[in-house]
Order: sequence, then structure tokens, then C-alpha cells
Amino acid sequence: MLAEYVLKGKKGLVLSAYGAADLAGLDWEAEGSVEAVLAPALREAAKSAGIKPGPLYLALNGQMVFPRFSKLPPVTADKLELLVHSEVEQNVPFPIDEIVHDHQFLGMTAEGDTAVMIVAAKLDQVTKVTDAVAAVGFNPVVVDAGPMAVLNALKRSYPGLPGGTVVLDIGAKTTSLILVEDEKIYLRAIPVAGNTITKEIAQAFGCTYEEAESLKRERGYVSLGGVTEDADEVSDRISKIVRATLTRLHAEILRSINFYRSQQGGSAPQRLFITGGSAVLPQIDEFFRETLQIDVDFLNPFGGIEFGPKIDTAALETDAFTLAESAGLALRATEQAALAINLMPPSLIEKARAVKRIPFLAVGALAVLGAMALYMVGENRLKEVSEAETSAVEARNNTFRQFETKLKAEQKKADEEFAKSDAFQKLMASRFTTLLSLATVRRSLLPGMWLTAWETVPVKDDDEDAVPITRVTVRGWRDALSELEREHRKQNEGKKMTAEEIVAASLKTMPTVVPGSVKIVSQKDVNSKGVLSEFAIELAFAPPASADPNAKKPTSKKKKKGARR
Repeated sequence: MLAEYVLKGKKGLVLSAYGAADLAGLDWEAEGSVEAVLAPALREAAKSAGIKPGPLYLALNGQMVFPRFSKLPPVTADKLELLVHSEVEQNVPFPIDEIVHDHQFLGMTAEGDTAVMIVAAKLDQVTKVTDAVAAVGFNPVVVDAGPMAVLNALKRSYPGLPGGTVVLDIGAKTTSLILVEDEKIYLRAIPVAGNTITKEIAQAFGCTYEEAESLKRERGYVSLGGVTEDADEVSDRISKIVRATLTRLHAEILRSINFYRSQQGGSAPQRLFITGGSAVLPQIDEFFRETLQIDVDFLNPFGGIEFGPKIDTAALETDAFTLAESAGLALRATEQAALAINLMPPSLIEKARAVKRIPFLAVGALAVLGAMALYMVGENRLKEVSEAETSAVEARNNTFRQFETKLKAEQKKADEEFAKSDAFQKLMASRFTTLLSLATVRRSLLPGMWLTAWETVPVKDDDEDAVPITRVTVRGWRDALSELEREHRKQNEGKKMTAEEIVAASLKTMPTVVPGSVKIVSQKDVNSKGVLSEFAIELAFAPPASADPNAKKPTSKKKKKGARR
């Protein structure tokens, strides 16, 4: 489907023309198929609609793209980009140099993570499409994904939809399932669509594919089940074939919804919109309303879009099912699209940049020639002017030097005050750090335990990068600790651990403790009766993150043994 939209102001759009052509013989994997089928079909659609070649926004079929919704931890912008790159490498089943990908951050989730939509496609397939488009005379500007374009049309036509929404774009070879809820998006290409129904009809009636397609278009509808039968035997058989195929599609939709809810924590969808060329089958909305038990409607992709005088609005009632992607793509020209994915091949992006530079290079060349002419004409005059200006500048420089001396003195005072402020901030931070470390240890102690000593282990003078080691001494009533050890064995399938080991294991999981630094250094009974037990653990606390990204890592110095508390 090829459509032409005209901009009206900065945000308005007018659908001025559209045309269609048959792509039934297109095989993405077959060598030369794209060039042999797509280019002539595009030329035919443009000619039938009276559309002249120009800038083109195009969308790739859902089976050609690899979409992934991810939630990334809250980190800096540069680290977010690295995480996105890692997601692409891990989840796209092709080498990174064989794909083209883009992403868009969607905002923060309720858990504080960053939601991102990542879309990738094979570079060779995208290049085949853009080359075929260019061969007809069109200039690719944006290469979007079909589901993303439909989603943009949905958000424009139905702003602020509460809860989850499912869109089924039922095409010829693929059904694109789009599930959106707040910042979450789930996409899936399901290989059950219009061609599947046609093949089933051809097999059932023993006719050609073309004859089966005519039967589907002329006499096909969706049977609503039950014992009722159509008086027309042919129509009745076709309706049941259509229902059986859509029942397979319904099962895949349920699988997708269950996967979305379990993996992305989404809720059950509240509504379903249907679009695509196969959405014209009568009673298809009733079928999904009956099987999914939610509100079902046909997608109107033209929210806020006007129609030109050449548009047949009566025919558009049916053709609108195939124009949802075009409406979403047209929004990209107004910069109102909610999602702005672009899978343009790098070679075309560089070509576009080079074209933009050409006028500036031409102007630059003219400017150089003009400067040379002026220099030849006014060389003597410029010499006189420069000598007079040099004297004036020298006089002003003497004045500025006086101000420079004063500024240096004030700057020195300011630096001294900043140094005092930094020292005070470090003192306050160290108090907070000690309290945080103490709280970390207390959270790991078992009931019936208490701290008796907190001391710093001296480090070597020549080891400036060593992290200070802290030794904590703990006491506890032996009978209480024995009971806790028995309870731990019950909860951990008989695994034996002493109370000291349980505390050490807990400390190892604390984020403020340096990994691998926790070790038990002593254990003894305080009295001869074994009523009171004492043990000591050594560990290192991670230094607090510096607010200054250029600050050096904290270094440890030799400290005297701390006093007992």
C-alpha cells in the first residue's frame, strides 16, 4: 500500500491519494525477488494513484524485524547506551555487523527502571528494500517497523487509553500483535493470517490458490459456531474453515498475552482493535469478542487526519484497514509520533549527510574567492588601520593587567574557602559512613547477639590502595544460638552452619561489604560452662561513591587500633 499525505501547517495531515499493488510473489529469502517484485509493484501503485516520486517513509513487515522491550537499571545516559548495545548483542540472532538497529527510551517504570524499545532488522534485507525504492525514484527518509507505525496511529487516534490494549494487524502472511500498557510494549509476529485461510480453502475445495482467494473474498465470513448452518453449502464450509484458522490465531494471542503478563508484569488487556487487509472478513469482530471476552472494535487510524478531494470516502471505509501503517508513518513528518524508530542503512544516512553538506561547501568556496579579491584591493588600507588599532589595544591591555592582579588575589581567597568546605564535607561524610557500616553489621546479627568491640586492623605503610579492614567482636547466649542453628538446618534441608557462619554468610550479601573480604578469625566460649559464646569477624566496607567523577579512589593509611566501644 502506497499513500500520499500533505502537511497542513506544522501538525495537520491530509490524505491526498493512495494506491495498492499485489506483492503475492515476494519472497524475502529468494535471490532477486525483492528487486523483481517490489520495484514494479511500487511503480504500479504510484501510477494508479497519481503519486509522484519524492521523499518516502516506509515500514518493514513484522516478520522482518526483531523487537524487544527491556527495563534497564537507573544509570547514567552513557551507560544506558552501553546496556542497550548489550541487549542487542544478546537477543538478536545475527552478528552485530549484519544488522541495523535503533531504540527509544519510553520513560521510567513504577519500579524506577528505564523502559526502552529496541528494534533490529537484517541489514541486507533492509538494503534490498531501500534499493528497490530508490530504483523507482523515491528517496527513503525513514525506515520504520510496521508494528511501530500502527502503534503511532493508535496513540494519535486514541490518546490516553487506560489499561492494556491489544492491536491485531491481520495482513496476508503475518498477523502483528501489538500489546501496549503505559510505558510497556510487547510485539509479536504470528504466522497465521489471510494467506493461511486461503491455503486451507484451496486444500478443502481442491482448487488453485487464486480461485480460493476469490472464494474467500466473495463468500467468506467467520462462523460464530453453534449448530446453525448457512443455506449456501459453499459459504457454510468456507465460514467454518475461516473460524478454524482464527481459532489457531486466538490460541497464539492467548499465549502472547500470558507471556507478556508473566515476563513484563502487565495486566489483562481491556480492549482489542483489529486492522489489516484480512480484517474485512464479516463477523471477525464478533469472533474475537466471543473468544477473548473483551471489548473489540476496528481501528480508526485517521484521528486528526483530513481527506483530500480525490479520496473516495465510501471506498475508504474498507481500504482504511490497509492504511493504518501509512497513517502512523505520516505522523513522523509532523514530529508527533510517539515512537520514532529509524532502521535506515548506514550507507544511506551518510549519503543524506553528504547531500546536506553540498550547499554549504559551495557557499564556502564562493566566500574564499571573495576574500581573496578583497585582500588584493584593500591591502594597503588594512595596514594603516591595523597600526592604529594595535596602539589602542595595547593601552587597554595595561588597564586589564591591573584588574588581573586583583582577580588572582580574590581567586586565592576563594580557593582557601573551598578547601575548608571540602574538609568539612568529608568529615560529615565519614560520620555517615561509620553509622551505615554499623547498621549493616547489626542487620546481619541473629537474635540473642550483641556487639562488644569495633576496631580497625592496621594496614601496611607501603600499601596505599588497601581498603581498611574492620574487626567486629560479637557475643551471644549459647542456648539461643544453638536453637537458631537447629532452625536454620530445618529451613535449609539439613545443611549445618554455625551461628558464626550464618552471620558471615549474611554479611557477604550486603552491598556495602567488599566481596570476598568476610572471614571468621576467632571463636571461643567466654566462661567455662559454655553459657556465653564470643567470635570475631573481619571484613572490609566498600568506600562511598564520590560525587566528583574525577576524584581519586580513597586510599588507606596505617591506623592505630581503635578503642573498644
